[in-house]
Amino acid sequence: MEEVGTDNSLSFQGYDEFWDWSIENLEPFWRKVWNFCGVLGDGAEPVLRNEGDLFNSEFFPAASLNYAENLLAGLKQDPAIIFCHENGGRSELPPQSLRDQVSQLQQALAALGVGPGDRVAAYLPNIPETVVAMLATTSLGAVWSSCSPDFGVSGLKDRFGQIEPKVLFTADGYQYNGKSYNSIDTIAELAADLECVEAIIVIPFLNRNPSLDGLDQRGVDIRDLCAQYTACELTFTRVNFRDPLFILFSSGTTGLPKCFVHSVGGTLLHHLKEHQLQCDIKAGDRLLYFTTCGWAMWNWLVSALASGASLVLYDGSPTFPTIKCLPDIVSAEAVTHFGTSAKYIDLCNKKNLRPIEQYDFGSLRTILSTGSPLSADGFQYIYGNWKQDVCLSSISGGTDIIGCFVGGNPIGPVYAGQCQKRHLAMDVQVFDHEGRSITGEAGELVCLSPHPGMPLGFLNDPDRQRYYTAYFARYENIWCHSDWVEMTPEGGMIFYGRSDATLNPGGVRIGTAEIYRQVESIDEILEAVVVGQNWDNDVRVILFVRLMSGVNLTESLIQRIKSHIRVKATPRHVPAIILSVPDIPRTHSGKISELAVRDVIHGSPVKNKDSLSNPAALKYFECLEELGGRPVQA
Repeated sequence: MEEVGTDNSLSFQGYDEFWDWSIENLEPFWRKVWNFCGVLGDGAEPVLRNEGDLFNSEFFPAASLNYAENLLAGLKQDPAIIFCHENGGRSELPPQSLRDQVSQLQQALAALGVGPGDRVAAYLPNIPETVVAMLATTSLGAVWSSCSPDFGVSGLKDRFGQIEPKVLFTADGYQYNGKSYNSIDTIAELAADLECVEAIIVIPFLNRNPSLDGLDQRGVDIRDLCAQYTACELTFTRVNFRDPLFILFSSGTTGLPKCFVHSVGGTLLHHLKEHQLQCDIKAGDRLLYFTTCGWAMWNWLVSALASGASLVLYDGSPTFPTIKCLPDIVSAEAVTHFGTSAKYIDLCNKKNLRPIEQYDFGSLRTILSTGSPLSADGFQYIYGNWKQDVCLSSISGGTDIIGCFVGGNPIGPVYAGQCQKRHLAMDVQVFDHEGRSITGEAGELVCLSPHPGMPLGFLNDPDRQRYYTAYFARYENIWCHSDWVEMTPEGGMIFYGRSDATLNPGGVRIGTAEIYRQVESIDEILEAVVVGQNWDNDVRVILFVRLMSGVNLTESLIQRIKSHIRVKATPRHVPAIILSVPDIPRTHSGKISELAVRDVIHGSPVKNKDSLSNPAALKYFECLEELGGRPVQA
């Protein structure tokens, strides 16, 4: 196996040997990634400054480049974008049409005074116009930040209020699960409190001629805005490698969301490496990732243009009008790389969906899963019911690094229940409580090497103290990610959940994913959330389950759940109490919020309910008689 670049004197006997070389030779590795991926930019030397100081390390400090230029230069396939909607609608956007639309909007934004460092916010569904708006924004060296249109006014204020955008994009509305929702009223209320916004650009989506009556004089239809400009050759403002590109938000449930600021060059180079080396995405491929514009996977998805892939965008519910809608698209559009969440895979398993019996997935080479750990049963389900000769890559990282620490290895074996490998040039280790590297037992996920995906820091954190405290305070000169994981003998990684949400009954640390892995294999259970309740000077494990339609939580089912957990895990994993609830709170990116449930059962306020897509579900956890009949203060 030759490593990336033009120096053919280096070759390796497999992935592990390549990984060893990459972490020992960071500068040569990232220089070769730059060259191998054909990055357009100037001043690629030096590669890395302050390599030995993780917190203050800087990649390509003298380089200048433009993110949109690299994405649009990578267009190799017609169409550039395929769009599918839950209502059955489909459209294509050829490469030249994409460039023309970006050109017109680029000129319009420039006329509005948008330039390097200005912030542009978007409240949009996952549609081609969102990609156009992002490319036009970043072509000018400006900063892009987006939220999905299911956020309420308060959640938007918590996010966009911090970044103070100059321009705000919105659609007139969106559709989900067969229902239509108006966005204009939400934006009108938001904009009243954001005096920094100089223009509100409306993209018609639900209605051909949406009313802008709810907006003030700042509101303008994007068609009227762009009509005065003729598409011409694009120009690109190159900025420093470390200038800001994206602002992403944490989905935590306490306090204001953290605003992660990611750099132009760091995002591009990190994504190019992940796409081309870890996922085998290349020119002519088609990538469909089921995501909203409020999740980091949307940013990851659109970067695939730089590798010459076509984007297959989907907007709507993954189960409307039927649970077959995404497999329909994968087959019909000859998708080569399909990304989704572990929860979606588990739901398909519960619904006994068997695409292998009715679809031609001849083009599909890779299925990507993230959002939560994919269980061994999930692996078995995919290989038995979707496709046998596919690389199933469970990937994991975070909004924090706009990418992954561990994930796919397209030239190696897949082990059920594991992320295949640590990513190249990412010196990921597992530490015990004394900071020693361990294998074969659970511990903290840490990263000992700098990498371009590290954020510049948090917004409004001038001395970077909050950023330092979040990731570097626990271990000196080491990134601590707060994931509870285990390194396997095969070199893969098993995830047990967030280390800051681990259970501690009797002083023994238990990752919540260890319980989910067993619970999700029980047919009657649609989904679950497990938390620890402070009780009698200890912690007891409480399991809440959402059951399939028509199923009741009988004593017999409770005992079967407990027995299954006891046999498959350990007696310490068995919940003290199992309760049925009609819904479980989750964030807008679909992640179940254990911390919100824990706060409610302990009588603590959930400070940021707007980060939840279904905050009304919290009422099902209040003052439960089975938990003592009243909140117990944490």
